[in-house]
Amino acid sequence: MNQRQIPTIDSIDRHLLDALQRDARVKMEALAAEVGLSASAVQRRVARLRNAGVITGECVVLDARAAGSPVTVIVELMLERERSTLIEGLKRWLVAAEEVQSAWGVTGETDFVLVVTAADLESYERFARKMMDENEVIREFRTSIALNRLKHSLFVPMRDSSGD
Repeated sequence: MNQRQIPTIDSIDRHLLDALQRDARVKMEALAAEVGLSASAVQRRVARLRNAGVITGECVVLDARAAGSPVTVIVELMLERERSTLIEGLKRWLVAAEEVQSAWGVTGETDFVLVVTAADLESYERFARKMMDENEVIREFRTSIALNRLKHSLFVPMRDSSGD
């Protein structure tokens, strides 16, 4: 959330956030009826949550096959520890790479875990070669090809942390 303070989130906000995650196209009037507020009050709450950075974006989720990228690859990157000055460059490279659907810095023997999409294995191989060639800090990487998708979601369960 980039140094922003997280606002107090009450039970109505949690209900709204849950509903919006399930369907970002839901009408404010429908949400208002669910929570017992006016549509304008719901709209103000949603705007406050957006402005505070609780809602970070809204997107359309595509079927990867229909988009021409049916191959999903899980990639584990191991970095050269003494090359920390190059890590920021790698992070920028990963964020900019269209093929990288998700990237996490992690603990353990692996430093980063990526989810990469590709049209086919040859496309993935070109991506992997380019990644290695352009990022000297990568010591080693492991690849796992996803055989099937059991779950794919950005849904974050709303937990009551305030006792509300």
